[in-house]
Amino acid sequence: MAFLDPSLPRAAALGRGLGLALGGALLITLGAKVQIPFWPVPMTLHSLAVFFVAATLGPRLGLAAMAAYLGAGALGLPVFSGTPERGIGLAYMVGPTGGYLAGYLVAAGLSGGLAQGRGMIGRFLAMAAGLAVVYAAGLAWLALYVPAPKLLAAGFTPFILGDLVKLALASGLAGGLARLTGRVQ
Repeated sequence: MAFLDPSLPRAAALGRGLGLALGGALLITLGAKVQIPFWPVPMTLHSLAVFFVAATLGPRLGLAAMAAYLGAGALGLPVFSGTPERGIGLAYMVGPTGGYLAGYLVAAGLSGGLAQGRGMIGRFLAMAAGLAVVYAAGLAWLALYVPAPKLLAAGFTPFILGDLVKLALASGLAGGLARLTGRVQ
């Protein structure tokens, strides 16, 4: 696990890992709540936070952070974008965005694993692989709610440009954090 010191006693390492995962879940929540005016639709920093957390914490803790975020949402905490206005808990999670949320869970582990030891371009490509999973799961689930001819216009086209920009930012931020902490990538 990235950022875990193997010289720490097992209990301390577990506590540190739990703290990092919960901190990652908090960062993902904050990212989901921040809205930035963008064209053609406003964007949140949710995907930036998910991929940044995955790249910096690694596959296990990145996955744990995303699982903690989803768990908090399932329990009814208003962690998702548009909550509580658009619903909370499991009702929100099985709505139109449910596939994207599930995709982020898989993408956190995948991108976290692929990004380890990579430079900025490698991290970006690792995150792009994760983003492909997010869109595949999201669009498959969204197809239950949106007719096929309108699927890409509803769940892909308005978001892809902003997501690619956020991946570039997340990759750069992860590299900057690695340099600050003395971890060479």
